[in-house]
Amino acid sequence: MNKKIKLDIVSDIVCPWCIVGYTHLEAAINELGLQDRVEIEWQPFELNPDMPIQGENLRAHVLRKYGAKRDDSDKARANITSLGAEYGFTFNYFEDMKMVNTRQAHVLLDYAHEVGLQHTLKQRLFAAFFSEHKDISDREVLLTEAQSVGLDIYAAELALDDADRLSKVVKQEIQWQQRGISGVPSVIFNRSSAMTGAHPQSSYHDVLKELAGAS
Repeated sequence: MNKKIKLDIVSDIVCPWCIVGYTHLEAAINELGLQDRVEIEWQPFELNPDMPIQGENLRAHVLRKYGAKRDDSDKARANITSLGAEYGFTFNYFEDMKMVNTRQAHVLLDYAHEVGLQHTLKQRLFAAFFSEHKDISDREVLLTEAQSVGLDIYAAELALDDADRLSKVVKQEIQWQQRGISGVPSVIFNRSSAMTGAHPQSSYHDVLKELAGAS
């Protein structure tokens, strides 16, 4: 027995709830001692597929998209920052922070999956965007972060220039939407059941415990 538990995590790098949800999931995995029995694959989702290359000021973005004014935005940032800190992730919001286009980042993550470094790169990109004030839509930033986790920079450049890989990523996004995924983060367990949203550690713990006992 002891078969692997496959976790597909559909998410976007610029989604704060995606990293919050993942830290809760990771804590549940560690609590149950399932590190060697869980296989994670990050799946692409773009919160803003039409985001222009220059990006958009984050405050202006949340006002336009969600109607959130400054007070609401400040409260949301404080709440997310607190939740992140509770599980060891640093949110470092700043006044000129931008919402950016993430399509190229997803292309790079697709390549990283092929060489076994997708999970490491995903965590690096979350930190780069939310903690380190880096523009992850910038090609040079992406290549620097790719190299920092051990990816070959020349192979990474080829991946970013690969039209077929780009098409593959877009098709994957559409396929997950066709399967009913309309919000992120969404964690799909063994391609059979899903949890959408940043659930507490206890919720992930209960699902994983049941799956571990059945496998």
